[in-house]
Amino acid sequence: MLVLKHVPANLAATVTEAIDIPTIGIGVGPDCDGQVLVVDEVIGLAEGTAPFSKAFGDVRGEMARAIEGYVDAVEGDESPAEEHSHYENDVEDVY
Repeated sequence: MLVLKHVPANLAATVTEAIDIPTIGIGVGPDCDGQVLVVDEVIGLAEGTAPFSKAFGDVRGEMARAIEGYVDAVEGDESPAEEHSHYENDVEDVY
């Protein structure tokens, strides 16, 4: 197996055609035998993506919104809510 990363797509196609082992492409176009993309970029966790990459989600944005919501809830005394608290009748048995 040969991994080709960020080379021109036509060069990757030429190499793939010329050799008898599989080629795996990272940002080299569609003509390799397989493709790899960093999971952080696939899910949109990275702050940005490489010019040859594509984010298929926005996990970073979702995480930021969730953390902001948590901070707001704690600062607004909405969290933890009563339904998220656990009580024991006999605390001496717990310790």
